[in-house]
Amino acid sequence: MSIAGNLLLVDDEPQILRSLRPALTAAGYGVATADTGAAALSHLAGEPCDVVILDLGLPDMDGKAVIARFREWSETPIIVLSARDLEDEKIAALDLGADDFVNKPFAVGELLARIRAALRGRDLRLAGRARFRSAELEVNFATRRAYVQGEEVRLTPREYDLVRTLARHPGRVVTHKQLIAAVWGPDASVDAQFVRVLVAQLRQKLEENPSAPRVLLTEPGVGYRLAAGEDG
Repeated sequence: MSIAGNLLLVDDEPQILRSLRPALTAAGYGVATADTGAAALSHLAGEPCDVVILDLGLPDMDGKAVIARFREWSETPIIVLSARDLEDEKIAALDLGADDFVNKPFAVGELLARIRAALRGRDLRLAGRARFRSAELEVNFATRRAYVQGEEVRLTPREYDLVRTLARHPGRVVTHKQLIAAVWGPDASVDAQFVRVLVAQLRQKLEENPSAPRVLLTEPGVGYRLAAGEDG
């Protein structure tokens, strides 16, 4: 039987490994485990996988260092397991190249949904396509045009730059810092409030109900994600 993908679960808590590994296996994934940062990097260097699930609190090195080292040679999606009270750590991990996070404690169903979104986003990036397309939104990178349910929507240059950045990383959390660099430039002194205003403008154009968004989603205190959807 074919598997849905190969995962590396990196955590030094035995109870997490004991509970998650069989749940992920039952969902159709091949699962390898590592309990230190060094073991994780060694495994990743020799055994490519489809998604890395990484706890930041490892005994031998900071999980953010693992992300930085791994990003030197791979774009494999990384989902961080994060404690709710470590928001700054979570943002730093995303800025270093993590794709998503799941707050501890978490439901297995939520983690499985994040894994599926990470895999869809990876497939789109690897395909190197000239457009992003989901059930509701299409962004054509070549023509710099966006469509909602087949109808073109007129975007300002900054609105387009923001939605393009999110569409390049579907399903992935993009931080305020990353969005500011992409839209206003890497040296811009722009407050996150400018991003919130731009997102509010975009939702008026992209969402059927801007007060209950389904396309452009907020990760409070962190940034935004574009729903990966199903590639059409």
